[in-house]
Amino acid sequence: MAVWLVRAGAHGEQEELALQKGLAVIGWDEVSDLSGVRSRDEVRGVLAVARPDDKPKSLLNQASQLWAFVGRIRQGDLVVLPLKKRSAIAIGKVTGDYTYSPDLPDGAHHTRPVKWVREDIPRSAFGQDLLYSLGAFMTVCRIRRNDAENRIAAVLKTGKDPGIFETTPSVEDEGEPPTNLEEYARDQIRDYVGRRFKGHGLARLVAGLLEGRDTRPTCRPRGRMAGWIFALARDRWVLTRPGSVQVKSGDAPIDVKVFRELQGLMPNFGADQGLLVSWGGFKSSVYKQAQQKFFQIRLWDAGDLVENLLPHYEHLPEEIQAELTLKRIWTLVPEEE
Repeated sequence: MAVWLVRAGAHGEQEELALQKGLAVIGWDEVSDLSGVRSRDEVRGVLAVARPDDKPKSLLNQASQLWAFVGRIRQGDLVVLPLKKRSAIAIGKVTGDYTYSPDLPDGAHHTRPVKWVREDIPRSAFGQDLLYSLGAFMTVCRIRRNDAENRIAAVLKTGKDPGIFETTPSVEDEGEPPTNLEEYARDQIRDYVGRRFKGHGLARLVAGLLEGRDTRPTCRPRGRMAGWIFALARDRWVLTRPGSVQVKSGDAPIDVKVFRELQGLMPNFGADQGLLVSWGGFKSSVYKQAQQKFFQIRLWDAGDLVENLLPHYEHLPEEIQAELTLKRIWTLVPEEE
């Protein structure tokens, strides 16, 4: 059983379609049906006609990815889809052969049927080395470095990465593809925040973030480490009117019950807007409910928190900056092929 990274658009444009329809999808819309090709060289020939201005090295790179999707992935293999719109990773099992689907939207014409087993695995469930591999600047590539195949299968089964054993032999998969260093750095920050700001510490971090943006939150502990309510927090980039903020620091995705709990508590604080922060992310049912209440309640998972923390880091209280020391750096972005 092989494990394949298959993205659904550079910015996750087709990830919801992929999950809803039970598919792995990729773009290359200029390329028509590849059902009849029998080798990477044939795919390269098709690409050369479809993209005559592309350089030979780029054509070879693209052909390798397309051929992997069409001819190398096998039924029973696992597909990993790092989600762009939430801090989670979906894992599914390939159930059939390649199909060309011109009736689907652009960016989703080349498909493989997939049974998505989990759509809400937090990125924190994976070791940093696996996240590094999953950050490859590729649309399709095989993931097997550091015993990745067994470890990802374990995450799917138990929800936890067992880590690499010292005796595990190293595997090189046709050269290590370039990695998205920005994404990898954010994963490192997320991992540190998850370890350093546990329990009520996460509520304190969220409070510091809101306080740094012209808010005056009032903290109210609720239950035994269950989360905190910040009543009457006003902020121009999160809440446009006074609202309530609830923070959940657990590692597991929360269900719609918590969403409804916040919705029910908001009137008690005179709040008509809310922010629900869950470090472990949300189950699909929460996202469906949140779509109906988009202008009333917003969701933040671990990725959203880090995304909002970085541009406003300088506004955090000094004591939090001392606990979470960050520095801006510049790096060269590889050309996207």
